[in-house]
Amino acid sequence: MLTCVFVLTACGSNEAPSEIQQTKEISARSKAEQVVKLTEALVETKTVDGMLADYNNVELGDLFASTYAQYYGDASFMCEGKAVNGALTSFQTGIDSMVSITEYGTPTSVVDGDTIVVTVPVKGENGNGSVELIFTNDIYLQMTSCTLNLDQTKGQLMTKAALNTLLGMGTVFVVLILISLIISAFGFIPKIQESFAPKKAEIEPVADPEPATPVVEEEEEDLSDDMELVAVIAAAVAAYEGSSVEGFQVRSIKRANTKNWKTKN
Repeated sequence: MLTCVFVLTACGSNEAPSEIQQTKEISARSKAEQVVKLTEALVETKTVDGMLADYNNVELGDLFASTYAQYYGDASFMCEGKAVNGALTSFQTGIDSMVSITEYGTPTSVVDGDTIVVTVPVKGENGNGSVELIFTNDIYLQMTSCTLNLDQTKGQLMTKAALNTLLGMGTVFVVLILISLIISAFGFIPKIQESFAPKKAEIEPVADPEPATPVVEEEEEDLSDDMELVAVIAAAVAAYEGSSVEGFQVRSIKRANTKNWKTKN
């Protein structure tokens, strides 16, 4: 039993493909090369943008199949619309980088379960690449995927990664700087608002009115009873008039306003 187990284990799974399988792979490689050339021709006509805008995936698949039949006389070719969409989009981008395809390599195929994967190397004026096509592993060989991949060196990959890193970090720092500027501007907003706000009228304090000084009326003092003063005044008047005291009689004596005297002097 152990001997049988080791014998079965030693038998590898790399069985030689059958004749039918080989025929499928040959047909898939042939169709793949023709699909690559047709797709490049469509891209060179500059009509890809219009096709992608005017047709949906189902219509793209029918259009591509009919065009393939007209070019190569094979009406049995079948393809999915999403595969045609991916092929046109990737070829348009890839040929822009490669400038043009100058040489086609020998197609190779690998059977992966229910699919046949065909790889077609291509060379361009400004770089190389490869087209990967996937067909169903049946009698119809329907194309389910087609993509042009550019070959990139490690230096190109590192440069691209560095640029992506710088772009990401630069965007983050720019956003942080903008946020810090906005936060710092918050201190100037109240001042700006004050400058645009209407100014309030300044109210000057009104001084308390000074209390009016009460006018003190001086009571007139009757000095006519002061005989000595009457005699003196009578003598002075008589001397001024050049007459005797007997010629007039002092009836009343009033104090004169001294302010008037000062003003006259």
